[in-house]
Parts: sequence; C-alpha cells; structure tokens
Amino acid sequence: MSQRDLSPDLRRVLKDLKLGKLLPVLPERLRQARERKMDPEDVLLVVLSDEVQRRQQQRIALRSKKAGLEPDRIFEEWDGSAKITYDRRLLDELRTLRFVERHHHVLLMGPVGVGKTMLAHALGHLAVQRGLSVHCQTADKLFGRLKASRLDDTYTSELRRLVAVDLLIIDDFALRALDAMETSDLYELVTARHRRGSMIVTSNRDPAEWLAMLADPLHAQALVDRFTNNAYDLVVDGESYRKRQKPRLEPAQ
Repeated sequence: MSQRDLSPDLRRVLKDLKLGKLLPVLPERLRQARERKMDPEDVLLVVLSDEVQRRQQQRIALRSKKAGLEPDRIFEEWDGSAKITYDRRLLDELRTLRFVERHHHVLLMGPVGVGKTMLAHALGHLAVQRGLSVHCQTADKLFGRLKASRLDDTYTSELRRLVAVDLLIIDDFALRALDAMETSDLYELVTARHRRGSMIVTSNRDPAEWLAMLADPLHAQALVDRFTNNAYDLVVDGESYRKRQKPRLEPAQ
C-alpha cells in the first residue's frame, strides 16, 4: 500500500488538519493494523503517537540549530575505537547533566583533533533534549559578535542573552591572545554566570597559560580563578581523529 492508495478525501483532510506529514507512514501503519486486526482506537493512538514523536524531534532539531549545534556531533556518532584517552567515568557523569543543574562548568582540554568539539556539541544536544537552553559558538565568533553589538547599541541585550542560557559553550578558546575588550567581555560572562549558569569551554591550552593571553592581569586572574575552581576538567589526549578522515586513493583492482 502506498500514499496513492489512500483516498483523495483522506489526504485532503489530513492536509487541512496540518497532518500531511503522516502521509508517508500512514499506509504502512494501516497495513499493520489490518494484519493484526487492531482496534480502531489503538490504530488512531499509534498514528497520532507517530506524529507527536515527529513533531518533538522537529522541535529538538530546530532548537539545536538555533543553539549553534552541529547535527552530526552527537554521542551516537562518537567513535569509540579512536586512539585517544580520557576519563570515561567523568564523561559518564557529565552525560547525566548534573553539572548543569549544579551550575558547574566543564573544561575540555587536549591537542587538536581529539574530539573536544565533538564532545562539547554532544553534551549540548543532550541539554537541548532535556529542555535546557543552549548557546554554542567558537570563541572568535562569540567575541566578534559582542564587538559588533556595540556598534548597533545591542551589547547589553546580547550579553544578557548569553548570561541567561542554561548552558553556554565556547569552542576553541585561547587559540590567540585576547585584546582588552575581549578580556573584559569574557570577565563579564564568567562573573555573571558564576554559580548561576554552566559553561563548557574547549581549549588546547591549560588554564595556567590563559593568564598570559588575556589583556588585563586583574581580570585574567579573577575570571580564571572563578572558572577553574568551579569546573570539571576532562582531558582528552591521543591521535588526531582527522587523520582517519584524510582522503586516500582506493587500491587498483
């Protein structure tokens, strides 16, 4: 049975009720119902449950996209065979998201290519699925966005929005030195979110190295102290995963 086998009246009514997305799965559900001689009420429940699940998945996908999360960076895509080491017990704990409930931070630290960004986005997806608000951005884009907001006088509202989310993810932090304005912005974020909101920061550098990369020594010491003493440290070490993605010529047959 295919969509074409459904009566035109049924297809029209479903579309009028904005249930047109049921059309691809409805023929199969009706076939199963006939084979199993299901009660009409049970058939209706199954079909409508399909639609509820589809809409829920769509809402999650839209919220994840709005949060800046990459759709394929989820734990289901995590390669357990990668040649890396990390504290698996700590990662299992982070996946419970209790750190968000308790307003703790997470520092994902390690060399390039070991999966820090993947883990940060995957935790962000879990948070979205739990109904939490998330914002994820690279450090350069985040600071660039805050700089631009000063030009159109939206800095206060932009900063307030970044402070308000349940989980703020800053990726690729400390790849370069921060200027005075960026240091000030980071200080405001860390201070405002201290014990009130969680952050995940990915970095190739140890926090001890951050001090030399921040413009204002007093702000630097204060924000590093607040962040590090409220953060779980998950160190990922090993071989870059990108080596496994390098294109290679197939052997001649």
